[in-house]
Amino acid sequence: MTSPLPAAGRRRLVLVGHGMVGQRFLEALFEQEGAQTRRQVTVLAEEPRPAYDRVRLTSAFSGTTAEELSLCPPGFLAEHGIELRLGDAVTGVDRRERIVHTASGHRVGYDELVLATGSYPFVPPVPGRDAEGCHVYRTLEDVAAIRDRAAGARTGAVVGGGLLGLEAAGALRDLGLVTHVVEFAPRLMAVQIDAGGGALLRRKVEALGVSVHTGVGAQGIETGPDGRVRAMTLSDGTRLAVDLVVFAAGVRPRDRLARECGLPVGERGGIVVDARCRTADPRIRAIGECALAADGHVYGLVAPGYAMAETAARELDGQDARFAGGDTSTKLKLLGVDVASFGDAHGRTDGALEVLYANSRAGVYKKLVVDADGALLGGILIGDTDSYASLRPLAGTGEPLPVPPEQLVLPAAPGRQAAGAAALPDEAVVCSCHHVSKAAIRSAVGEQGCGSVAAVKKCTKAGTGCGSCEKLLGEIVTEELGTADGAPARGLCEHFTHTRAELYEIVRVKGITTFARLVAEHGSGRGCAVCKPVVASVLAGLGDTPYILDGEQAALQDTNDHFLANIQRNGSYSVVPRIPGGEITPDGLITIGAIARDFGLYTKITGGQRIDMLGATVDQLPAIWRRLVDAGFESGHAYGKALRTVKSCVGQTWCRYGVQDSVALAIELELRYRGLRAPHKLKSAVSGCARECAEARGKDFGVIATAAGWNLYVGGNGGTSPRHADLLLEDVDRATLVRTIDRFLMFYIRTADRLERTAPWIERLEGGLDHLRAVIVDDTLGICAELDSLMSHHIQCYEDEWAATLADPERLRRFSSFVNAPGTPDPTVRFVPERAQIRPARPDEDGHVLPSLIDTALAGKASAP
Repeated sequence: MTSPLPAAGRRRLVLVGHGMVGQRFLEALFEQEGAQTRRQVTVLAEEPRPAYDRVRLTSAFSGTTAEELSLCPPGFLAEHGIELRLGDAVTGVDRRERIVHTASGHRVGYDELVLATGSYPFVPPVPGRDAEGCHVYRTLEDVAAIRDRAAGARTGAVVGGGLLGLEAAGALRDLGLVTHVVEFAPRLMAVQIDAGGGALLRRKVEALGVSVHTGVGAQGIETGPDGRVRAMTLSDGTRLAVDLVVFAAGVRPRDRLARECGLPVGERGGIVVDARCRTADPRIRAIGECALAADGHVYGLVAPGYAMAETAARELDGQDARFAGGDTSTKLKLLGVDVASFGDAHGRTDGALEVLYANSRAGVYKKLVVDADGALLGGILIGDTDSYASLRPLAGTGEPLPVPPEQLVLPAAPGRQAAGAAALPDEAVVCSCHHVSKAAIRSAVGEQGCGSVAAVKKCTKAGTGCGSCEKLLGEIVTEELGTADGAPARGLCEHFTHTRAELYEIVRVKGITTFARLVAEHGSGRGCAVCKPVVASVLAGLGDTPYILDGEQAALQDTNDHFLANIQRNGSYSVVPRIPGGEITPDGLITIGAIARDFGLYTKITGGQRIDMLGATVDQLPAIWRRLVDAGFESGHAYGKALRTVKSCVGQTWCRYGVQDSVALAIELELRYRGLRAPHKLKSAVSGCARECAEARGKDFGVIATAAGWNLYVGGNGGTSPRHADLLLEDVDRATLVRTIDRFLMFYIRTADRLERTAPWIERLEGGLDHLRAVIVDDTLGICAELDSLMSHHIQCYEDEWAATLADPERLRRFSSFVNAPGTPDPTVRFVPERAQIRPARPDEDGHVLPSLIDTALAGKASAP
């Protein structure tokens, strides 16, 4: 089948490959004005899904989904009229007829062809490499295959000790396997780091229980009678008993299409292109890992690939664009070890000088390479990579460092100047993934009106690639906002010049218990819908009686808190009782079912392992609560900016993979932090093993069991900007874990802005996760005792808001649809039956008030209007 001809005047552009670089090419192409009217674009992809983030591929082992990794925004393809054919590999290119052939027999004509075919894993010619249990590590399908195999394995070996190999080793270790790394070079990460750094990295990796074999290669793979891997022999005669092997020994350019259609390729692979990313055929371009750039390099990192994609897109638009080489800097955490390398890290430049600091006891290795004039050429950072973001942009600028280089590697001393945002020249590239300079960031703030890091990210794409520049990006934005005319006010709203965190401290230190006193002494006016709920939350969290509807407090709440329930689209309310850890007895289930049946409520199991009952009217809420409280339930705080749930898997008690009792811990944490008022809602989870069934890394604080204890992750969230949590502590005991979570939550509540989730809060903290760890683990600010006391106060003062309401007739008076006719249902709240339950009636439907619907439903005669 042949694709139809394009509309008159539109050129046919075919992109082969829809990986990270291919998607960036499409984005860059359609950033050009009028691109859609000039081209009909077809994308042919071998994989079964659109572009996804291979940089974060390892996170798929811990539960990150393909949708979460996706780089293709919803609606992007349709918006630009792009035809994407998934799972249909290109088998050949007819340059004379300008036709691309696919495996399905499809024939696609082109006027312009872009090859973004990427690379394939290199598998050494080891006898037995095709045995069952041998895998490569490149795609999401590879991850799934490795994970499935690991479920029945005990020991794994990774062939390759580079970036990809150490990532794979970390994944196997987290899956619970005894893990070996086999590297032919004399050290780990030989391309990025030197002998000294390699020696330290090896010690740190081996301290984690991973066996490292360097200077040897895989000699052969033995199989058992069932054809499965059972051992690997090394070139030094060592025999490793393994039942899973992952080959991560590097990649090779996928240049077969170019070879077969007669395009020149390099001696060691790669489609030969010029500085404009053009092949020998002027109608064909190649970008990314499949291309041999004009400087003689095949780049295997995302930043150079993006730069090539942007070059090709601009060239096709008629601009004069050149690819001048790629940034091969790297910063990542491998097996929990921070490693960074940038610029001329090995000192190959003539006249290069080294400045070195090594502390084996502390696990820190830092090396800067400078020229005779003190200009930075490159560097290596292991164990402490905090300075990477500010040092990398300085490398290669030719400008002398702002301070002596030894000052940048030695441990910080009080008053010592560091190289930060202010030291960077405007031309310095801050974001190497998208080649965004400091000048472009400053322009986004000063000239384009971007008033936050998020706005600058959206405008410039800085910080949206690997993320290593986010801290520096924040510094530049903050610096620019501080000097820009009309910089936004820091205050909470027009009535308070203080931030939420400052108001929290004022209330705490001065013992203020009312909004009226706070606004009189530290604000102006009568307050608004912004500041009133914020202050109400602070007062509820710090007061000795945290019931939120007493006295003045009731007037400060928003609609949900005002009625201790979530209002729905038709004016009805939902009731969500707390079900700690998702654990519930049969009697509890029966109680909830009976209540929902008797009140005609719609029921749904939530994503947080609770049961939501929707459709209640205001006057029904106390009656529903009474039955729930009598049965032992309490408020789940689904309506408040508070802890929602602590989700859990079944853990060690039931699951054959579990290594700790996740249910018991989840229940303990949920009951400990129930009712804790915060700047935003809080979600948590506890997983009983590294398989992560409770999705703990998508939560504000998540816990994952290990054989030695518990790992604590913080700063994850879903929503419009999903983010995985970061590892804060490893293998800690239960007491240490709970104490650290106490402090994390109280420090967040104390310092976060209004409606700020934990993820952006941590990103905003100066020093980020490392600063957070220093404060709540190392107590560098000396406030941990105070944080402990605040949490203890919350636990002692907690009372269930539903039970407290039911115990006070005065409080109950507010729960009525009509003051002059208590118990009368609101006739404007109407429902219609659907799937044997109810839903809110749409404006064009003749719905029923709830009592009449119950009658018809119970009689089995309900019918849709």
